[in-house]
Amino acid sequence: QVPLVESGGGLVQAGGTLRLSCVTSRSTLSSYVIAWFRQAPGTEREFVSVISSLTDSTVYAESVKGRFTMTRDSAENTVYLQMNNLKIEDSAMYYCAAANRAGNPFDSSAYDYWGRGTQVTVSS
Repeated sequence: QVPLVESGGGLVQAGGTLRLSCVTSRSTLSSYVIAWFRQAPGTEREFVSVISSLTDSTVYAESVKGRFTMTRDSAENTVYLQMNNLKIEDSAMYYCAAANRAGNPFDSSAYDYWGRGTQVTVSS
């Protein structure tokens, strides 16, 4: 079992900030690819960002590049998503996902383990 527990969502005005957290296990953090996805009602799950367990390098969706930052804290076994300058279109349920097999890291089908999500709502 791979634990992934998200928190930090909430209601914020456009232009505001939130920091999402995804608490996992030490083994997951050190050896799995971990990503954030989001899903708004009536839409497909969308890639947001991914971090490498080996290099800490990150990749972001174009829609969030320059506004979101993904990091991980080995001491806390936690992955973070700092979200700045939030827009109404960022409103969605945000999920943390983990994978330990080869696959397209930008595709949700590559991930076998998912958290329950945390809701982000951005108002005007």
